[in-house]
Amino acid sequence: MTYNDIRKVYLDYFKSHGHTIVPSASLIPNDPTLLFTVAGMVPWKGILQGTEPAFATRVADVQKCIRAGGKHNDLDEVGFDGRHHTFFEMLGNWSFGDYFKEEAIKMSWDVLTNVIGLDPKRIVVTTHISDDEATEIWKKVAGKDAIRLDKDNWWSAGDTGPCGPCTEMHYDMGDHLFGDVPGSPDEDGGRYVEIWNNVFMQYDRDANGNLNPLPMQNVDTGAGLERWAAVLQGVTDNYDTDLFRHLIAATEDVTGVKRTDANVSSFKVITDHLRAVGFAIADGVIPSNTDRGYVIRRILRRAMRHGQMLGHRGALLSKLYPALIAEMGMAYPELAANQQRVVEIIQNEENAFADMLQNGMKLLDTELPKINNGVLPGDVAFKLFDTYGFPLDLTQMILRDKKMDVDVAGFEKCMTEQRERSRADTKGTRTLWETQTGLQATADKSKYAPVADMQSTVLAILRDGEFVQTAAAGDMVEVALDKTNFYGTQGGQVGDSGELTCDGKTVMTVSEAARVGTVVIHKGTLTADIKTGDVVCSLINTATRQQTARAHTATHLLQAALRSVLNQDVEQRGSKVSPDSVRFDFSFGRAMTADEKQAVEDLVNSWIAADMPVTHEEMNIEQAKTRGAMALFGEKYGDVVRVITAGEVSCELCGGTHINHTGQIIRARINKEKSISSGIRRITMSVGTLAQ
Repeated sequence: MTYNDIRKVYLDYFKSHGHTIVPSASLIPNDPTLLFTVAGMVPWKGILQGTEPAFATRVADVQKCIRAGGKHNDLDEVGFDGRHHTFFEMLGNWSFGDYFKEEAIKMSWDVLTNVIGLDPKRIVVTTHISDDEATEIWKKVAGKDAIRLDKDNWWSAGDTGPCGPCTEMHYDMGDHLFGDVPGSPDEDGGRYVEIWNNVFMQYDRDANGNLNPLPMQNVDTGAGLERWAAVLQGVTDNYDTDLFRHLIAATEDVTGVKRTDANVSSFKVITDHLRAVGFAIADGVIPSNTDRGYVIRRILRRAMRHGQMLGHRGALLSKLYPALIAEMGMAYPELAANQQRVVEIIQNEENAFADMLQNGMKLLDTELPKINNGVLPGDVAFKLFDTYGFPLDLTQMILRDKKMDVDVAGFEKCMTEQRERSRADTKGTRTLWETQTGLQATADKSKYAPVADMQSTVLAILRDGEFVQTAAAGDMVEVALDKTNFYGTQGGQVGDSGELTCDGKTVMTVSEAARVGTVVIHKGTLTADIKTGDVVCSLINTATRQQTARAHTATHLLQAALRSVLNQDVEQRGSKVSPDSVRFDFSFGRAMTADEKQAVEDLVNSWIAADMPVTHEEMNIEQAKTRGAMALFGEKYGDVVRVITAGEVSCELCGGTHINHTGQIIRARINKEKSISSGIRRITMSVGTLAQ
């Protein structure tokens, strides 16, 4: 079976067993604790925790994943064996409060032995030492005596979040390979390969390490597509499967070098990294010096280094991208849809890599004469890494030729200090609110209520980083209510401001409404004492809300005008909608001309003058697609979505607030258009009376 065959067989099976088939979510997760989507469960974390409603009780998908940064990092292993990847595909089927252990195990066994035809005698199963139920089910279903393990059979997505016992299935690749069954001293020898993992989501681990029962029992299964392909194609190295054979052949054509036993590691690195870089950029990641952009830049440059080790100079991954589309474009149409932009960004990075080498070598040439002991100081190696993008192994390779070494301990010390700084930057009240698993979702449709005020109950109060029962006048606090008409910052739109009142008197001035998961947080200063359980009236600033609504509808018109004047490939890459201005980021490979900017502004204002109706409707996702509604790039939507339509010119999925007729916008004016990164432009715009 090829990769395309396996995907189809897997999804067809679970569709026939009542599962809703969904496309892969973006590699950019809606999760501040993760750089990338690292596992199939990441898009469903809110459902598994019970903080988001499930749109279906049974779901199946093939999820694209990257493990190349933070805790989930396989980058340094790629190229040295046949089983590690930075990018991989995870086959998954999910039960959200529907079936549990017995049916999950039965379906897994059915797929492995009857559907894809593996020899039952070559399958070894493991269960967690505490999970008597799963152990007994395996005996009943397959006649298998499970090997009972501890830490290897407990799964979690991170330090906090959904977790639970799991059962794994391993395949015996043959006695010609070294290794033994899971749990034995020789389990890592390579003979037994994990091919499926069923996680029984029973708990949510909080920041203190406590295991709290989830609201409903869930099943999260994951099966590595690359490993399945190796097993089904009778090879022991994932890079000998059909997809990688074809990518390696394309790499041979581009570099003019044939794969040999001596250089095979470089071919593995290049083909693996091609997938990670291509998919990440197609999903909206822009190579940069921070966060996930930095990881992708490092991966790209690591691939380029291995190209140089093969003797290749010049563009590499940009020339290989069409081969990636040929292999995976049928399953992932976003690759071809974004080809021009992705290739352009990669080309810019490849050119920058050449400059990086030149600049980095200048720094090395300056520092090397200062070395007396043949060891480059760790802080210098880190500067090469942090400033010029030199991976440590690249610096080591260059110095090895000069019979010199790197102070790795010093380098790691600098890296640790940087991680601590980064970790400190990510901490804050958001993390604190996320620990409050008992909070119920704020009544979401309240924010669209036509009334300017609403009676609510205080659920929680955060003051100085601690949750308190009472707070006094003058305290700066964050407050959660059971329902609110305040719009919490979301989807690029800033939150409302206003007041909380009690008995007609102001008790809190709300400077901003933010959103943490499904809960709206009111931030501001108390003007009177307040306690949890108090009944308050939430009163929004209607003038500010109206101006923000004008700006948001104008943003939709701006995107439609850009697609009309420039081309239909223009896609939103981010936005900030506030009452005083609009910031809109979009994909486009060059600066707009003065005539183009004027044409876009004129078109937006012509639509405003036409006073077109703006409709706000809820419908299921399939109806929205049929209507042609545009979705925000990389965003994951539920089964029911909100569609905003402006006349005949704009139809988008959007959860923001909008006016009812375009004439209410009054006017729009483009203030500036500039580049913010490779292939991404930014427009700032004023609306309403601010544009006159």
